[in-house]
Amino acid sequence: MLTRIARFTTRFPRAVLAAAFALAVLCGIFGATAAAHLKSGGFTSEDAESVRVVQLIADNFGGAAPNFVLLVSSDAGANDPATKAAGIGLTDTLKARADVQGVQSYWTAAPPLSTALRSGDGKSALVVAFLTGDESHVQQTAGELTDQLAGTSDGVTVRQGGIAAIYHDVTKQTTQDLALAEGVALPLVMIVLILVFGSVIAAALPLAIGLFAIAATLAILRLCTQFTDVSIYALNMTTAMGLALAIDYSLFIVSRYREELGNGLDPTAATIRAVQTAGRTVLFSALTVALSMAVLSVFDLYFLKSFAYSGVAVVVAAAAASILILPAALVLLGHRVNALDLRVPLRRLFRPGTPAPATPAPEETRWYRTVTAVMRHAAPVAVVLIVVLLALGAPFLSVKFGYPDDRVLPVSAASRQVGDALRSQFPQADPAATTTIVLDGYRGDTAAIGAYAAELSEVDGVPAVQSSAGIYVSGLRLATATPGMANDTGTYLNVATELDPFSPAGERQLQAIRAVPAPGPALYGGAAAINADSLDALAARLPLAGALIALTTFVVLFLFTGSVVLPLKALVLNTLSLAAAFGAMVWVFQDGHLSGLLGFTPVGYLVPTMPILMFCLAFGLSMDYEVFLLSRVREEWLAGHDNTRAVAIGVARTGRIFTAAAVLMAIVLGALITSKVSFMQLMGLGLTLTVLADATIIRGLLAPALMRLLGPANWWAPQPLARLHAKIGLTESDHTSATPEFETADRP
Repeated sequence: MLTRIARFTTRFPRAVLAAAFALAVLCGIFGATAAAHLKSGGFTSEDAESVRVVQLIADNFGGAAPNFVLLVSSDAGANDPATKAAGIGLTDTLKARADVQGVQSYWTAAPPLSTALRSGDGKSALVVAFLTGDESHVQQTAGELTDQLAGTSDGVTVRQGGIAAIYHDVTKQTTQDLALAEGVALPLVMIVLILVFGSVIAAALPLAIGLFAIAATLAILRLCTQFTDVSIYALNMTTAMGLALAIDYSLFIVSRYREELGNGLDPTAATIRAVQTAGRTVLFSALTVALSMAVLSVFDLYFLKSFAYSGVAVVVAAAAASILILPAALVLLGHRVNALDLRVPLRRLFRPGTPAPATPAPEETRWYRTVTAVMRHAAPVAVVLIVVLLALGAPFLSVKFGYPDDRVLPVSAASRQVGDALRSQFPQADPAATTTIVLDGYRGDTAAIGAYAAELSEVDGVPAVQSSAGIYVSGLRLATATPGMANDTGTYLNVATELDPFSPAGERQLQAIRAVPAPGPALYGGAAAINADSLDALAARLPLAGALIALTTFVVLFLFTGSVVLPLKALVLNTLSLAAAFGAMVWVFQDGHLSGLLGFTPVGYLVPTMPILMFCLAFGLSMDYEVFLLSRVREEWLAGHDNTRAVAIGVARTGRIFTAAAVLMAIVLGALITSKVSFMQLMGLGLTLTVLADATIIRGLLAPALMRLLGPANWWAPQPLARLHAKIGLTESDHTSATPEFETADRP
């Protein structure tokens, strides 16, 4: 198949490039609006009890659980005539909209609700409302209302908050972050590619394929929104992934093409040979990454599902661009691929008269000397490195998980500022912290509701409970009931809290609230319940996801190597690498170290979907380097070298190329650290550390040490499996006739 593809692209290169250019333009036009169709939620299953509570409140109680908040502030105070006029005007504007329900404000509500809607210092007050519609419509409405209502006039400042405004602000921030990340990554990538290749032309080819991958990624995301919900966070991650993989894959193909030109082949033959050999590696790598991403589809959260769909599509797009479009450019360029070699003028400037350095033999490279030294002391090196990796991963043993809220945004975001004000100044009116209990269909007496509310108000950390029987504090009824909390469909209660609902203390409080006997079947909603439902949904599918990752990794590596030992070793090494990265993420983002440098707010827990997403992504990306290394080691082993020499030669021939690939990928993924959304920073830093550690400590040091200790057992498989591999195993190239693929490592 690869040979037929290569012959087609080399026969009609101009037509292929013209079609690629037209496709890139169409993808750019179609994908330009992708961000507007993406959503900011997806951390909870649609079937979760807390989601059902939100719907019941919206349908049966006029949206009494607000998702949009306006914070009205004035130094003159909330009761100043100008502030009051502004507050009433905002209330009337919201009530006039058909897509807004349950509007309440300090200036229009009756006591005691009005008291709860005013800050302790009396300078701020709230207007709260429920925006109807799905997440896309809610975001759009929040944006319209923000543009219309927020700002400062006559000394009165209006800022937007609530989950609807958070969705809108995150979408806006993520789109801005993407542009910044690409602006940071692309120049750095070009510099590294020039250092790797020397030639500006050769360096520009992977970058061009990467830009094509970005356009394709945006179009893929937009297409996915036609059929399913897609998370806004997929915009940054899959775009970065498409760019990184396209550059990675192009790097291997261009390197092999230049090598074949150096071996005397004409451009057409060199292109076909590069696709036959390096193209197989690209396809195998794409398969491993795609399988790892596909595992995310087992989770019942569209946040993760959207990464599965779009991630697999992006991997396919990056591989296809490298195998179809890049060869057409190579055959047209021919020997000009080596044009504009910057090393020549630099050598003339700084070392006049010095000839170009000769390509060293594998035994003369630094990689060979390093690996040989490592294998001479394999046992102590392996022990020390494993202990270091486990020590780095130790903080992950104390990991805590919680649902993301407005604190993932920078303090400059208006919805973040409103969230901070709600937590500090409105403990009884913070809709983000309140637990809502719905007694669906309940038609019992008011006394039973009062007794239930009284007992709930005695739970530790609960300042007040609002019910149809009255408002209760510390077991006592202190105020009359708020109208509209009971009707023919049932009744609901609002349980305020003094705790962070996403913290372990908030989780324990929710358990205590659930333990209070209700007068009828109760459904629990609100922030703490959403958090619990999210964690439960992830925990239910986590064993299956882990098993699938391990199984697919084992099967694919077995088909590639014919060994059952090497796949097990790869699983262990990948786990060690990820454990170290996860430990670093806990130390940085949960414990708050480096928060000042990175500009995020530590909240004492991690967003639970991030380690899962990191695990699947990093497992797939780590397999890239495992394949590149094992392909050359296996070739040397099959050529008759002993295990130690096969490993040393394999690393010597592949070390330079996969470390260059890792640096390029780290630049692209590391650009996510510039994001202003904290868990995207976590993702960027975590993946960057994992990729760099995997390409250096793991593949360059620990893997050779373990392979030296295992000796010939590296290649062992039971006879039935060995016969199976002989029939269906995946091979990188025809060993009897192929030039070793990664000899490109010896030349830039």
